[in-house]
Amino acid sequence: ADLDESKPPSAELLEALKEFAGIPAEASGPDSLAILAFLYMCLAISAKYGDVPSVDIVVWSELPTGAGLGSSAAYAVCLAAALLHACGAISCPLKDGEITARWTEEEMTLINSWAFQGERVIHGNPSGVDNAVGTWVSGAGQIHAACEHGSFSWCSLQLLSCALGEVLKMKDLLSRTIPPYLGGLCAETMHVFHFRWSPEIPIRKNQSVKEELFDINQHHLNVIGVGHPSLDRLCRVTASHGLHSKLTGAGGGGCG
Repeated sequence: ADLDESKPPSAELLEALKEFAGIPAEASGPDSLAILAFLYMCLAISAKYGDVPSVDIVVWSELPTGAGLGSSAAYAVCLAAALLHACGAISCPLKDGEITARWTEEEMTLINSWAFQGERVIHGNPSGVDNAVGTWVSGAGQIHAACEHGSFSWCSLQLLSCALGEVLKMKDLLSRTIPPYLGGLCAETMHVFHFRWSPEIPIRKNQSVKEELFDINQHHLNVIGVGHPSLDRLCRVTASHGLHSKLTGAGGGGCG
């Protein structure tokens, strides 16, 4: 009865699954957490929709783990979709001869809810932003679907504020000055990326605002201490070609 996409995984069940898989109780490595998420999702989805048949699961990714790029959410979304399809809870929309296809809104909502469960196993109390974006966004034009289904705007503000928490804890001045700036930057960014072209506002002008926001954000990220020399080099090289770059993910490394 507790195996449901609306309820967080219980600590007792996760401990039992760790014991079953031979995962140490305090294990926190990505491989151990990925196995645990798979076991929980397979068990829970089987309990609700009928046994998942015997299948081989192969995971392949170029996303670095632990870099704040959403690799766990991408894994959880793919796993949820695969397991739900395997037990017949969702259809297979891909037709012969087609390269891409999309599930129905209802099916994607189900995939997203189970992917969130996988994220809960891995992270404990995630925001839900990463799995929502992983489910709903297939291109830049789909960001609005993620906004609707994942409360993207407000979650982004909360997520960014939490990410800065540890950095600001020991820096009293920054803790008073960065949050107001952050709120303003997020609000302006959401406004710009929700922009719809009109004859009164040239597309190029809107693009230049996005470029300025990238540069401003990168400078402030360096100020709070999450930059990296390799990213500074990246920004210098791209700037010499008239391009604009910034770090992505958790920072402190070479992802830009």
